[in-house]
Amino acid sequence: QVQMVESGGGLVQAGGSLRLSCVASGRTTSNWAMGWFRQAPGKEREFVAAISWSGSSTDYADSVKGRFAISRDNAKNTVYLQMNRLEPEDTAVYYCAADPRYYGAGAAYTYWGQGTQVTVSS
Repeated sequence: QVQMVESGGGLVQAGGSLRLSCVASGRTTSNWAMGWFRQAPGKEREFVAAISWSGSSTDYADSVKGRFAISRDNAKNTVYLQMNRLEPEDTAVYYCAADPRYYGAGAAYTYWGQGTQVTVSS
């Protein structure tokens, strides 16, 4: 069984930065695609970013392009989300996800974390 644990969320002012981390345990995920999603109050969960197993391919939602960056450290079974120039609209619970076969913007990832809250004040 794979467990995903996110950290790094918190309260930040608009224009600030946060770095989220997600550590996978239970088995190596170095050859799995990984992604970040978010869910704001009253809204459906939405795609934020994804990264291929090697890190050579990345994908972003239009709303975060140029502000967020996804990366990974396979030696640590960890995926990161660097969030810059945060906006109040970025306020949400952020979830990481992983899958041994699926890579993309859909919610077809098999394993999910419990989420970490990000709140951006104006």
